[in-house]
Amino acid sequence: MYPPESRFDDVANINLTDLAFWAQPFGDRDAAFAALRKAPHPVHFREPAMPGYPHGSGYYALVNHADIAEVSRRPQDFRSTPTAISIVDLPQEFSNFFGSMINMDNPQHARMRRIVSRAFGRGMAAEFEVASQKAARQIVDDLIANGPGDFVRQAAAIMPIAVLSGMMGIPSSDYEFIYDRSNIIVGTFDPEYVPRLDQATPALLRTSRELGDYISALAADRTKNPTDDLVTRLVRAEIDGERLTPEELSSFFILLVIAGMETTRNALSRGLVLLTDHPDQRELLLSDFEAHAPRAVEEILRVATPINWMRRTATRDCEVNGHKFKKDDKVLLFYWSANRDEKVFPNPYEFDITRDPNPHMTFGSIGPHFCLGAHLARMEVTVFFRELFSRLPHIRTEGEPRRLVASFVEAIKHVQCVF
Repeated sequence: MYPPESRFDDVANINLTDLAFWAQPFGDRDAAFAALRKAPHPVHFREPAMPGYPHGSGYYALVNHADIAEVSRRPQDFRSTPTAISIVDLPQEFSNFFGSMINMDNPQHARMRRIVSRAFGRGMAAEFEVASQKAARQIVDDLIANGPGDFVRQAAAIMPIAVLSGMMGIPSSDYEFIYDRSNIIVGTFDPEYVPRLDQATPALLRTSRELGDYISALAADRTKNPTDDLVTRLVRAEIDGERLTPEELSSFFILLVIAGMETTRNALSRGLVLLTDHPDQRELLLSDFEAHAPRAVEEILRVATPINWMRRTATRDCEVNGHKFKKDDKVLLFYWSANRDEKVFPNPYEFDITRDPNPHMTFGSIGPHFCLGAHLARMEVTVFFRELFSRLPHIRTEGEPRRLVASFVEAIKHVQCVF
């Protein structure tokens, strides 16, 4: 980990909107956020220039743990509509695919969350653990059979796809379909997945439509031929006589691809990199996995921070910890920065698997939008590393990871593993 340097005394030299900012070394990024946390008020940034989109009024960057926590617990003052996952306001045609509960406010958000919780809440923990163990076992079997290679492609990306697909009744032959489309959704601005910027919007729409059509066909089949899988439960889940509409089911599936699969995928890949780069922490974890795993997983999640930020929009003129905002001001909640706030985390740039307490914001902060599947993601990461290190205790990454070109998702695209 890299301690921040003082070269960003002038925050005017920082541009959080530029994708180049997110591609720079972590030490440079951390130094910039450290400077922003010291600023007396949230800094205002311009919105990204997007072909076909009007230039918006910009946004305020909330970078302190306390400010993000305060905004998160005040949905009456800061709404998630029209979107929580885009700086620019998306065209209406995107709403069918990205109109999930992450982009909703109450009462619509509460209604959808209650329905989904019936099929996806804590009551699923035991079944989810069995599915995770089965997926992890098969992935490590394949790793051993195939030998060293791209850890993301062979393991980290497959784990969440295999777990959720297994529970949803999606055949393994369709894993490639989901993997390719998830890469485009989170890597819309990465030339490896979408070569040109002017192709970004069409590619995102096409990919979202394909995923929506896929889950719609699956849901239609389960309506006629119900099984005991997660799709059947989502189709049948009912609260006060209400069920998910086909559009809501499609948008929830896309949310699973972005939030559920990507969070786990990137925690696993970054986790192995961290444990490779910090052999003392790796040795401690493997000395008694069950004793150290709970805190180790929390520290991996804190440092990895797979979702860098979420957006909120002010519903009215209001004040947050002395900062004044006007109605319709956009604010971005930078979880990456909050997870390194010196006022909350002693030695925040150290990777310490014994860290306690560890109030990271990787799953958001306390409020209506705290991640519904946080407990499942923690379990999945724990189960995977238990299986991996019990059978390949000397596995490590080799070489420099290749990172995704993006600001919303913090991801490793490729990293080689050896054992």
